[in-house]
Amino acid sequence: MGGWAIAVHGGAGVDPNLPKERQEEAKRLLTRCLDIGISALRSNLPAIDVVELVVRELETDPLFNSGRGSALTENGTVEMEASIMDGPKRRCGAVSGLTTVKNPVSLARLVMEKSPHSYLAFSGAEEFARKRGVELVDTEYFITEDNVGMLKLAKEANSILFDYRIPTIGTCGAGAAMDSPLQMNGLPISVYAPETVGCVVVDKEGRCAAATSTGGLMNKMTGRIGDSPLIGSGTYASDLCGVSCTGEGEAIIRSTLAREVAAVMEYKGLNLHEAVDYVIKNRLDEGKAGLIAVSKNGEVACGFNTTGMFRGSATEDGFMEVGVW
Repeated sequence: MGGWAIAVHGGAGVDPNLPKERQEEAKRLLTRCLDIGISALRSNLPAIDVVELVVRELETDPLFNSGRGSALTENGTVEMEASIMDGPKRRCGAVSGLTTVKNPVSLARLVMEKSPHSYLAFSGAEEFARKRGVELVDTEYFITEDNVGMLKLAKEANSILFDYRIPTIGTCGAGAAMDSPLQMNGLPISVYAPETVGCVVVDKEGRCAAATSTGGLMNKMTGRIGDSPLIGSGTYASDLCGVSCTGEGEAIIRSTLAREVAAVMEYKGLNLHEAVDYVIKNRLDEGKAGLIAVSKNGEVACGFNTTGMFRGSATEDGFMEVGVW
C-alpha cells in the first residue's frame, strides 16, 4: 500500500475572467478542507469518516453549490442531493430533493447505515431525517443573495443558468450564454457551471471512499435529479478506487462516469491516472465534466475537459496541491 491520499473538488469549469480574489477565496476553502482531511487521516479515521467530514465543511460554506449556497429551482427553492460510498463492501447511501437538511451528505450516510435502502428522496428523505434527528434549518438558510440574483438572470434569459464562473463563447455574462451551442439531452442550454462538491479518500489501510453533494442547476425544473446522488455516475467507490464527478450531469449519467474509472482499471488493467485519462477522453461523447479519484495504492488523480476545475489533493508522502486551471 502507498499510504493515504485525499482529493477534493468544488466543480468543473471556470471562467477565465474569474476575478483573482474569487480564485484565491476558492483556493483557501479547498486548502482548509484538505487540512481537515489530512488531520483526520493522521488521526487514523477511516476513509468513509473523512469524506463525510470534508464534504460537510464544503456544504456549510456558501462559496460552492452545495448545502448553504445551493442553486435554486425555477420556483426559487432548493432541492439538494448527495451520495456517499464506502469501497470495502461497496455500501452506499444517497438522497435527493432535500429542502431543510443542513448537511445532505450526512443524511446520505444515515441512509447507508441506518435504513434498509440505498436511496431516499423528497418527502421520504425529509421524514427519515426528522426520525433520525439530523440537524434541520429553515429553507432561507440555504438561499444567498448571489443565487437569487443569478436565478433572476436565468429567468430573464429563459434558460438554465450556470453562473459567471464558466466562459461563454467569445465573451462572458448571462446574455451571451444564449448563443452557446452547448446542449443537454439535445436541447440548447446556457453555459454549464454546476459547482458540485466532492471528496475522495484512501486511508492507510487501503480503504477507499467517495462522497458528492450539490444543489443542482440554477433554474432547474422542480424534481430534476442529476448525477451527484446516482451511484456509479456521480459517485463510486470499490476495493480499487474512489471517484467523485462534477460537470454536465446528464452526460455523466449516460456514461456512468465514476464507475467507468473502476471498470477500466479492473477489466483493462489500467492504473488510476491512465483510467481517469481514458474515461475523460472516451466516455463523455460531447459532454463536459471532470472528476477526482484515488486508488487503494495511494495514488491520486484528477481529469477534466472543461476550462479548469476547482480542486485540491494531498498524499501521505508530503505532496499537496490546490488548483483552478
